[in-house]
Amino acid sequence: MAKQEKRSMRFRPTILVPAAGRGRRFGGDGHKLAQALGSGTVLGATLRNAVQTQLSVLCITTESMAPLAWKQLARRDVLVLSDEQAAAGMGHSIALGVAERSGAPGWLVLPGDMPAVKPGTLLAVASALEQHAVVYAQHKGRRGHPVGFAAELYSELVLLTGDDGARRVMLRYPAFACDVDDPGVLLDVDTVADLDALRTTQGLAAPAE
Repeated sequence: MAKQEKRSMRFRPTILVPAAGRGRRFGGDGHKLAQALGSGTVLGATLRNAVQTQLSVLCITTESMAPLAWKQLARRDVLVLSDEQAAAGMGHSIALGVAERSGAPGWLVLPGDMPAVKPGTLLAVASALEQHAVVYAQHKGRRGHPVGFAAELYSELVLLTGDDGARRVMLRYPAFACDVDDPGVLLDVDTVADLDALRTTQGLAAPAE
């Protein structure tokens, strides 16, 4: 494990955090990424875990969500999209992030609504990416996030569009499953029920009315 951690710090892919979706399925008051989680927000927790890896982080978000990202990141590490760009889907957000950090040796995609992914999991996927073109986190046989892509796939990643993210690229190349003891790789906040379940598993009370 020590050797893997040391290697992951030498091989430094950028963590991309797409956070420009409208979150239409949430159903609660306000945007899902702005919901309270512990002492911060859903997006804030996701970014905090990413920052703790000491890897480069880029959040791709909208003007309305940017203030939440700026609480965790320098302004240069927040790519603010126009409404038209955001409407093009997560795939386009990923493409813009890859283009913005084109000099990286690879990219880990961590959706902004996944605040329970541990920093160690991100580093494990980063380490595996040194040997594989596509890597995804897996918990108990179930595929989750983050998903990592090596720099050799740049020309395909920058052409992504639509709401399927990078699924098209994953289908074209052998993907390596990085087994992790982290159920957070499967937990995204799509609905109010998801948020309530996450608060329960993390022992966090819902905010007072």
